[in-house]
Amino acid sequence: MGARGRSYRYVGPVELKAAVRPGGGGCRIGTAVAFGGWIAERSAAEPAEPFTFVVGTDGALRLAPRRSEHVACAGGDMVLSAGEISFVCEAGRWAVSEVSNQSTGYCPDVTSWPAVARALDDVGLGHPSGFTHEVVFRRCPGCQEHNIVRENDFVCVFCGTDLPRTWNVDPTA
Repeated sequence: MGARGRSYRYVGPVELKAAVRPGGGGCRIGTAVAFGGWIAERSAAEPAEPFTFVVGTDGALRLAPRRSEHVACAGGDMVLSAGEISFVCEAGRWAVSEVSNQSTGYCPDVTSWPAVARALDDVGLGHPSGFTHEVVFRRCPGCQEHNIVRENDFVCVFCGTDLPRTWNVDPTA
């Protein structure tokens, strides 16, 4: 783990990563001005739905429309976090209303929050003190399938094997 936190490589379907275009990716948002320009380009209805986000290994926030794949938003690169994010404009200022680590392509741990908070702080966006919806990902040591742990039940939904309490999705991490 580096000074910015653990990096996550893409662990989802290989065909999705293979479809990523070189030079593609989400819109890099490094300043409040960049965010203002990006959000102004959205249709009136679009901000009502969450957007896809990643925090690149450079610490920058990248945004894409909701139904975008996280690996495409990241340009196929490793990330410090990934998930879904919603914004609200209150008193003329944009802020984050909801944010999760829900990315089945990267399966980031809930401990990736500090990278998200730093990226949002860099842009000047107000935000909650943590993920508003935490997703706990684990890889089954028995069948190797990726699981989402619900209600603190650390048992593989595919084969019934006990899941580890610590993040283990990427065996090379």
